[in-house]
Amino acid sequence: MRVLGVDPGLTRCGVGLVEGSLGRPLTLRHVEVVTTPASDPLPERLLVISRRIRDLIEELSPDVVAIERMFSQHNLHTVMGTAQASAAAVLAAAEAGLPVAWHTPSEVKAAVTGTGRADKAQVAGMVVRILRLETAPKPVDATDALALAICHVWRGAANARIASAVAASAPSRIPTRVPRAQSGGAVETHRATAGGVPPQSAGVSVRVGRSR
Repeated sequence: MRVLGVDPGLTRCGVGLVEGSLGRPLTLRHVEVVTTPASDPLPERLLVISRRIRDLIEELSPDVVAIERMFSQHNLHTVMGTAQASAAAVLAAAEAGLPVAWHTPSEVKAAVTGTGRADKAQVAGMVVRILRLETAPKPVDATDALALAICHVWRGAANARIASAVAASAPSRIPTRVPRAQSGGAVETHRATAGGVPPQSAGVSVRVGRSR
């Protein structure tokens, strides 16, 4: 699985691609931080972010784009900028026909460090260890993007396995028509039910006909 992690932000937007699978070593393929001047008009800043992510998608061919979900923020100006940058990333993924996954900061921290209360230094240290790097990428937005990608490789693969197992163990609900011969040449047809409920009780009509 190739996951493009995006740590959204207007001034600095971290983008990193990690390749690997659950239970196997992960590999860093690319990381960078897309920057836009605060003095530029908002539409131009969003265009820069969207175009760069779109170019990276074409270049790196990820399977999915993982973006940080911000569910609370005291600074309204900051959260608005984060949401706008997120929208630019979602647009780039949608244009490429890629699925988008969302992970909260607590989910990312828990996946990478084992605790949802880890600080940025702990997250950066684990990213270095997991990806077998010499030092943590700078600035921190780059490390956060890689942490997002790592989180989705592990959580996304685990969730997919659980969903597959649940689907495989679910009883079949496909109705089956079973003919039953009765005395006098009558033939009754009904829908078989998993619990053996008689057709009348299950609200299923019964058709009976006699041979001539």
